[in-house]
Amino acid sequence: MGKNRRLFLALLLPIQYFGLQLLRPFGPYIEQYYSLGIYPYLSTLQRILFGWIPFSIGDVLYTLMGIMILRWLWLNVGRLVNDAKGFFLDLCASLGLIYLIFNLIWGLNYLRPPLYKSLDLSPDYTTEQLIILTERLVEKSNALHRSLGYADSVKIDLPYTQEEIFNYSRAGYKKLGQKYPQFDYQGTSIKPSLWSLGLTYMGYSGYYNPITGEAQVNERIKNYKFPVVSAHEQAHQMGFAAENEANFIATLATINHENTYIRYSGSIFALRYCLNEVARSDREAYERILPTINYGILESYREMRAFWESYKNPLESISKVFWDQFLKANNQSRGIRSYSYMVALLVQYDQRHPL
Repeated sequence: MGKNRRLFLALLLPIQYFGLQLLRPFGPYIEQYYSLGIYPYLSTLQRILFGWIPFSIGDVLYTLMGIMILRWLWLNVGRLVNDAKGFFLDLCASLGLIYLIFNLIWGLNYLRPPLYKSLDLSPDYTTEQLIILTERLVEKSNALHRSLGYADSVKIDLPYTQEEIFNYSRAGYKKLGQKYPQFDYQGTSIKPSLWSLGLTYMGYSGYYNPITGEAQVNERIKNYKFPVVSAHEQAHQMGFAAENEANFIATLATINHENTYIRYSGSIFALRYCLNEVARSDREAYERILPTINYGILESYREMRAFWESYKNPLESISKVFWDQFLKANNQSRGIRSYSYMVALLVQYDQRHPL
């Protein structure tokens, strides 16, 4: 690669960064012409091309890319002393090209307007509204727990294989898409990640691969959360990049499902998020609500917490710092904490369409 071309690609990094900042006020146009225009065709094509393959092509590509990067570093590490300028120019040129591809095939979705606007919801809520929703989710979750034939003290595991849960997840979006066309899901490409152990050590339940359009789910996570994680990654496939919005959409796709087990999974997922917000907003209300939850539901929460604690390591903290900064650089100003903002969407949605 010529020096001028490498310099141009290297300059793409800052040009793209500042260019994306300038595009932020034009979110409605991004939504109209990219997120709801070009992107649905692109993402559907990705799912058609790779969805039928039984294993994760994206994981294989990432593995090959990792090997190539390590090989390049090994062969070029000496240049850090003899030609440091050339070394960093090549590195920045590669990053510039990768970032360009990322933005064209998916990243521009970070610039689309917040979901609450297209759903005509308010982004704010009161603590009283939150507590009312949380108490009703407790009643709903307890009732679903009992309707499945389990004692209140028994932790529920879904009696399905991962592939069966993927099928239920697709069915959930088929129903949701009938009510909201923007959630219409065409094609399919949901797979357990080949790198599930690595994802676990980094603290992630799944990820979306923009190169292949595959929704990757960590096959090691506990069974009861599998439907929600699947639906979350499917939301990313549809171009909803914000993590809080993907969580909200996943809740809608599961909590309204025809299958009781899937509804149960969505209900206790939403309940956990609301409980955490109540704990931060009104500790007294939290202490009052907690004992009313079936012990079996709390046991599922404890099991998941113990699962993540068992894999706690320094790599997780490092990866979370990187992901936090990545989110902030891509129009999510609160970074990882933006996940909790899905509660605002839940509360306001519930005001119009009781969950």
